[in-house]
Amino acid sequence: MLEAIDGQDPSKLKEELGDLLLHVVFHAQIAKDESNFDINEVIEAIIGKLIERHPHVFGEMAQKLSAEQVLANWENIKAETSKEKDYYVLKGIPASMPALLKAYRIQEKVARFGFDWSQPIDILDKLEEERLELKEAMVGADGEKLEEELGDLLFTIVNLCRHYKIEPEAALNSTCNKFRARFKLMEDYLREDQIRLGSIEIKELDEYWEKAKTYLKKVDGNKT
Repeated sequence: MLEAIDGQDPSKLKEELGDLLLHVVFHAQIAKDESNFDINEVIEAIIGKLIERHPHVFGEMAQKLSAEQVLANWENIKAETSKEKDYYVLKGIPASMPALLKAYRIQEKVARFGFDWSQPIDILDKLEEERLELKEAMVGADGEKLEEELGDLLFTIVNLCRHYKIEPEAALNSTCNKFRARFKLMEDYLREDQIRLGSIEIKELDEYWEKAKTYLKKVDGNKT
């Protein structure tokens, strides 16, 4: 479904939304067969949640709020109305969520309660601090410490992405696609010169890489 949205393909999106809907209906039917709930209760539950957490729309005094204020309200109302005795702000984030997205969602949620950097420039200072800690861990060659410091560095980079409203997954995916295109063209150049990949030194390989990089930058520049 996400691929269909990114590709701006309405017919594909219609198909994928149907596939997604199938799962909702299927699980609701299983629950009904087991006398737990049915699809109507699923719909009623989300309607109730939307009304409860959007008082600026459904309340007696309608207000115009920014998207950030709406999300902050959602989190605060959720915390106040939760029936769970052990409710925590980050409890609802799935453990199985991809790490980059999980980091983004964690930071996004806590920021709605004021736990955030005031300026993006402050994150750069934190990034430098994490870089120095990583360098220290590299000198010590401590594998466990290295993993921890690399994780801290990635987490901080995700925070920087969030402040500029850049999805880290999308940014990294774009870079991966760019790298693949350049590496493929580099391989084409090597084949033209009848050179097998892996048979030359990195210095020569870098020359082919720069050639591919320059060409693709020129092509991309001509498109814009």
